[in-house]
Amino acid sequence: MPEIDARVARLRFARAAATYAAASRLEAEVGSRMLERLDYVKLAPRRVLEAGCGPGRESAALLKRYPGAALVELDYALPMLRRERSLLSRLGVRPAAAQVCGDLQRLPLAAGSVGLVWSNMALHWAADPPAALREFARVLAADGLVLFSTLGPDTLAELRAAAGGGRVHRFADMHDVGDALVAAGFSAPVMDTERLTLTYAGGEALLADLRASGQTFAAPARSRGLAGRRFRDALDAALQGLMRDGRLPVTCEVVYGHAWKGAPRKRADGRSIVQFAPRPH
Repeated sequence: MPEIDARVARLRFARAAATYAAASRLEAEVGSRMLERLDYVKLAPRRVLEAGCGPGRESAALLKRYPGAALVELDYALPMLRRERSLLSRLGVRPAAAQVCGDLQRLPLAAGSVGLVWSNMALHWAADPPAALREFARVLAADGLVLFSTLGPDTLAELRAAAGGGRVHRFADMHDVGDALVAAGFSAPVMDTERLTLTYAGGEALLADLRASGQTFAAPARSRGLAGRRFRDALDAALQGLMRDGRLPVTCEVVYGHAWKGAPRKRADGRSIVQFAPRPH
């Protein structure tokens, strides 16, 4: 799993609240593809948790799909939540979801209180993704579903090659995320991955989008100083050499996962739960 300085990542997302929606094309596209996946799932949750909701881009679609459910929008960057509420207020729309500022690794929700955990492109920014998955399992009711997307290791391969591995995150492999799901207590996880390519007018446009969406290098061991002019010139030259037909192609590996929360096998005191099915007559 990538090492993330949670305080720095949260601060950068908070600062990017006003520009995030316009700069996060990938997240918007992946959110649409995740909604399509729900077409094949039979589910009627009483409560839906949108974990790492950002400005709540998929909130309306989730409420439309599950009109009888209560929606909880959760994000650790408070300005993201305020941004959406402010936009709704100016439009004269009453917010339909409860908003909670909280951490994926310490969800302020009761155990077994959620029927669906939805998390679009947020898990890779958690300081401890396996802990977040354990929290998803804790708040899910039996037979509840977790559906998420996250970034895989080939993401930003072009930028990593140009800038060096010490300046660009390498995200978790699909199989490692699947193993973490099983370790968290989920049953029969389904994992798959796809590669999407975004194109930019050049290296500066790519870096501007990353800054505007708050998605910049946040490793604990990152350099605290500004990159010098020599490094910046070398980076620009390296990215310029990757241009194709006047555009800079940028690879994004997207990992999708979903899994069900099975019935509990043990009580809180450690005693095993044994269920006896009635004998057919």
